[in-house]
Amino acid sequence: MFSLFKLWLLGSLFSIGLVQANEEVSLRLLEADSYRLQSASAKVVTEVSQFDKQQLKKKHRYNVYIRPERESLVVFKAQSELGQKMLMLGDNYWLLMPNSRRPIRITPMQKLLGEASVGDISTLTWSEDYQGELGEISELDGVTALHLQLQAKTSGASYQKIDLWVDHRSNFPLKADLYLKSGKLAKQAYFEQGQRDGRTVVKTMTLVDSIQTNKSTVIDYESVQAHSLADKYYNPAYLSKQSLEQL
Repeated sequence: MFSLFKLWLLGSLFSIGLVQANEEVSLRLLEADSYRLQSASAKVVTEVSQFDKQQLKKKHRYNVYIRPERESLVVFKAQSELGQKMLMLGDNYWLLMPNSRRPIRITPMQKLLGEASVGDISTLTWSEDYQGELGEISELDGVTALHLQLQAKTSGASYQKIDLWVDHRSNFPLKADLYLKSGKLAKQAYFEQGQRDGRTVVKTMTLVDSIQTNKSTVIDYESVQAHSLADKYYNPAYLSKQSLEQL
């Protein structure tokens, strides 16, 4: 029979183990994020290509301005979408249309509509939005991969649950299964390495629709530069009166 001291010691060791595991997950997520976003405040230029049965159907361009505290501004740059903007402040989202002076409040689910949701290319940061647990180590396309099981910290996160696989040594993201709040698998993401300014980065992210598997989306991160916008650009009332063509 265990003494009270032994029970206390076992409990303490278990708690220490949990803290160390949580710290390891946090550090790995920070490093995985760093391959996509090299600065807390940045301008991310993206080209989004949508495919159906491997045939290109549409292309979109976005300039995404991110900053800490899960805040971002997406400026639509494709000719057919000029003037559209989306503002995300924590769990609050607004869509701003060129012919309307009234910002349109949208829900987290509306933000996820379409093959490439704006959430996929803007605010998704694993280290800020998710807490996780260490999973198993396995082989993934010839790479030793560590499975991280992530749960969203807030109800407004793009996906409520993510199964993320990273390179066990470098923490470069390899694959992610993205789940909706209902528990349904929405998409699978695959990450491709590239070089930018002499460092390894995520060059493209390919999203495969888990329901309409013939549809996929390729997000090309053309450039990521440290950049800070003035606070006024994160105000929906101000944005509704501005064209932002210069951004």
